[in-house]
Amino acid sequence: MPTVYKILGQSAPSATTSTDLYTVPSSTQAVVSSIVVCNRDSAAATFRISTAVDGAALANAQYIAYDVTVGGSDSTIITIGATLGDTDKIRVYASTANLTFTAYGSEIS
Repeated sequence: MPTVYKILGQSAPSATTSTDLYTVPSSTQAVVSSIVVCNRDSAAATFRISTAVDGAALANAQYIAYDVTVGGSDSTIITIGATLGDTDKIRVYASTANLTFTAYGSEIS
């Protein structure tokens, strides 16, 4: 089983919209080592991150971060080590359209 280390996903979502950051491909597993949230504006903003087994609909039990504040012109790095199975999803949400999310990790197929 080869392991590929890579940027798993990048997104600059619209404000107040849950957006898929990464979906694990079929017949693949993934380890998310970290997620970086970058605020491109001078005002503070909040974000949410959730994980969904098999791409299930968004539910309260899926949140790993909820309305966390990231300062203006700052970044927050979440070191997570989350393991995901095929078709699992990471979703992100931002209070403004000025946040960028990047997930780093590896895929095993």
